[in-house]
Amino acid sequence: MTQFFPPDYAATGQLVEELAQSFSQQGVEVQVFAGQPGYAYDRRQAPQQEEVGGVTIRRTRTSRLWPQRIRGRAVGGLLYCLRSLVKLLHPARRGQLLLVTTEPPYLPVLAYLVHCLFAQPYLCVVYDLYPEVALALGVVSEHHWLVRLWRWLNCRTWLQAEAIVVLSQTMKQRIVEQCPAAADKISVIHNWADPSLIVPLPKAENWFAQHHQLDQVFTVLYSGNMGRCHDMDTILAAAAALRYEPVRFVFIGAGAKRQHCVERTARAALTNCLFLPYQAKEILPFSLTACDLSLVSLVEGVEGLVAPSKLYGSLAAGRPVAAICEPHSYLRSLLAEGGFGHAFSNGDGVGLANFIRTLAANPALGQQMGRRGRYYMQQKFTPEQGTRRYFEVVEACLRGLAPAPLPAAKVAKAAASRL
Repeated sequence: MTQFFPPDYAATGQLVEELAQSFSQQGVEVQVFAGQPGYAYDRRQAPQQEEVGGVTIRRTRTSRLWPQRIRGRAVGGLLYCLRSLVKLLHPARRGQLLLVTTEPPYLPVLAYLVHCLFAQPYLCVVYDLYPEVALALGVVSEHHWLVRLWRWLNCRTWLQAEAIVVLSQTMKQRIVEQCPAAADKISVIHNWADPSLIVPLPKAENWFAQHHQLDQVFTVLYSGNMGRCHDMDTILAAAAALRYEPVRFVFIGAGAKRQHCVERTARAALTNCLFLPYQAKEILPFSLTACDLSLVSLVEGVEGLVAPSKLYGSLAAGRPVAAICEPHSYLRSLLAEGGFGHAFSNGDGVGLANFIRTLAANPALGQQMGRRGRYYMQQKFTPEQGTRRYFEVVEACLRGLAPAPLPAAKVAKAAASRL
């Protein structure tokens, strides 16, 4: 169960699609209940019911109210949950196990309610940790009654879940701090990208780079959601520092901060910035390789609350990565282990600009980092590895056992032996 699902471009929906199809290929009967495209899309309507890759998909139109505004998304999410509850009243729609995402963020609470009514087993996949995200962004105060209620419901939901999947070790720590008794139920499974779909491609052979005149200039790419959790100010500060140098900043996507970025670059007359809309999945192999450096960013305060999925596509593209994040971010651990880029503190636009100058002056260094990143990703973050780990968690749920996370070394060894 997830509100966002293809043809919506939301990364969570695309990952759920790949997960569902992988389960179907292994003989599992999978049903998906989602909303109509309402986040990032080029088709306003998708079939109300269809079967794709052996997966039955049903969609409701109740979740498309004001999708670009916080209140609109909140209302749309609630309507989606109400419609989901109606669907789940029918035993045939519940199956043996419900897999619920945090899209919308209160969907796991619905799973808890269905569990209370029908003893229905469920698995929570936490993409974003609420209400902590709203707190970090200043949308609601720490002492608001809604925060206290939501945290209480979260703990009840986690304790009754068969298992919980999170996207990073810091996200696991955040949940354990709130609900220590749920620690043994939590598995850390990173997102992934497909290295057979996204393959390193020289800009000289890339039609997307040539079409946008990026093949003759050092290109810095930010591809994905420009939302409230993403640090765009540090990126724009670097763009301002490099305004008179042969460097182009390309922003692909949408989100709450996109218009602010467009207006800020216009006011500052930054002619080195290009804004493009979300690209269809079939164009990603070309858009993600039309650069010399990829960017990942998070604002201060959201570490462990969200996890940028754009990182994995950048690694598959064989491009170095610059991450803007807090000192304790898991992104820094990945960068240090994989050797595929550099991390910068929030506000360090000068440091980011200097790193870009270094890569522009030394193309071989960037290529070396890009090769390291792709190799690192192939060892740890492929669809086969990710979906296999999910399948292990689901099997454990159906056996009535809490999944035991494997040591990192054992996971890496098992993955390498099956590739």
